[in-house]
Amino acid sequence: MAIDYTSASIALSQTGAAQAPRRQFFCDEVARREFVCGGGASLFSLILATILGGSKPVRAQAVTGSLPELDRVAVRIVIDSYQFAVAPSRKLPNLDIQHFGWGLSEKPPRRTLVSEFGLAMQVESRRGNETRNILVDFGFTPEALLNNTNLLGIDPAAIDALVLSHGHQDHFGGLVGFLQAHSGKLKPKLPLFVGGEGCFCAREWTGPPVRGSFGVIDRKALEAADIAVTVADKPALVADHAVATGQISQKTFEKVLSPSAMTIGFDRGIGCYPERLSEAERTAPVVPDQFQHEIATAFNLKRRGLVVLTSCSHRGVVNAIKQAQAASGVEKIHAVIGGFHLAPYQEDYVRDTVKALQEIDPTFVIPLHCTGEPFYETARAAMPTKLLRSYTGTRLVFEA
Repeated sequence: MAIDYTSASIALSQTGAAQAPRRQFFCDEVARREFVCGGGASLFSLILATILGGSKPVRAQAVTGSLPELDRVAVRIVIDSYQFAVAPSRKLPNLDIQHFGWGLSEKPPRRTLVSEFGLAMQVESRRGNETRNILVDFGFTPEALLNNTNLLGIDPAAIDALVLSHGHQDHFGGLVGFLQAHSGKLKPKLPLFVGGEGCFCAREWTGPPVRGSFGVIDRKALEAADIAVTVADKPALVADHAVATGQISQKTFEKVLSPSAMTIGFDRGIGCYPERLSEAERTAPVVPDQFQHEIATAFNLKRRGLVVLTSCSHRGVVNAIKQAQAASGVEKIHAVIGGFHLAPYQEDYVRDTVKALQEIDPTFVIPLHCTGEPFYETARAAMPTKLLRSYTGTRLVFEA
């Protein structure tokens, strides 16, 4: 059965009376103190930020000219909802699919990969003798991220950039713990690419099955870790090899179902600055999440086309692909990988998405995380040679 988030969105947007309890929830549960909420507090929040820290994000380097052509793009699924430990690895033309299996490197085995409802991906790209490593999203918990990166042999000192697709706990939850555990090992001023200030707003989950706090990023912890928050609201280069798409425009039939609400305000290192949000986002203390800050990440594989990491696709997987095409200037899609956020939608909407993907004609479609089984079943029937399964620990090595 499809999940309906619409009623939760309407309840938040109808009246101030409906909004007031949610504002108090965030003040009590997220910050444990009185929040500076609403657009009218913009000046005061800016003064607080100056006094209490919270360095201003830097603007990402814009894409100029053509996107670099890469010889290899290896995508490792660090965290996903599911692991199939006995799935056999296999090779396809120009693609090596390496499943992880068990964590048997220790004698006797004491740990294996942790799967949770969250997403984290690591990408190693090569161009000639150049190698870049990018971590895209960070799962729901630091325990899972630290466990899995260790077992998978991901060297924190080799990471060239971090990318956060959007401000949901199941994508940023492991970040601060990862940074703290690797203090002194990471590159100085390591960039964290975000699509906008909305990433940092406190959130409540308003959809089924349970409502409650959905987390907030500790900005003071980012500052303490010497992270350079880098705003990529427009297309931007990431570690000289990839492109962050910038904010995803809605140009297709796809629509946003809002399973969460943002509290607007900043207090002592926590929350978002109202003056850095769009006018539409800062009109009330609590607003339904429209994910205006969501971004995707794309790599241009020589002679093959784009490898697009959609992450969660709240604004639509087809919209994310089209944004990647516009940001990179590359039309051909070699692979689309990530959550397609189709589990909450009705079957006809899923079929429309599959049809739209068929028209785009990617070489490979690799659904993860929040995509949902109805999509997989429909897509398997419609494009069986394109659809691939991937799990926690899987490594997909795309060759030019």
